[in-house]
Amino acid sequence: MAMSTSREIQCPACGKEALLLREPRYEGFTRVGETLSCASCGHVFASEDEVPFKHRPKVEVFAESDRSKKVKVFAEGENKRICRYCAHYVVNPFMQWCGLHKKEVQATDTCPQFTPKPPEKKAAL
Repeated sequence: MAMSTSREIQCPACGKEALLLREPRYEGFTRVGETLSCASCGHVFASEDEVPFKHRPKVEVFAESDRSKKVKVFAEGENKRICRYCAHYVVNPFMQWCGLHKKEVQATDTCPQFTPKPPEKKAAL
């Protein structure tokens, strides 16, 4: 029983195009389901499968040929060679620092002496 995202229905009781009302149903303080009814006449539907949802065709303004080609900025794995992923990269609240060259860097800088960080070890609790 998949819940439809549409709220528009064609009510079989009154014959009108209306909205579907979803109201919670309780037994005491426990929610046990919901009541589905027509907003126009109040006709109650037994289940989601019984509701005659009004389906609209999907409108497509642009065809696939109108879309631009996908831009690929980095080659495979190339973006993993930036300072952010280097073992010498140090971050503190005031600056980003390269421990190898002893200078301030940006996370997206690159360097020929790139050294990958070792894999992080997960702490045992």
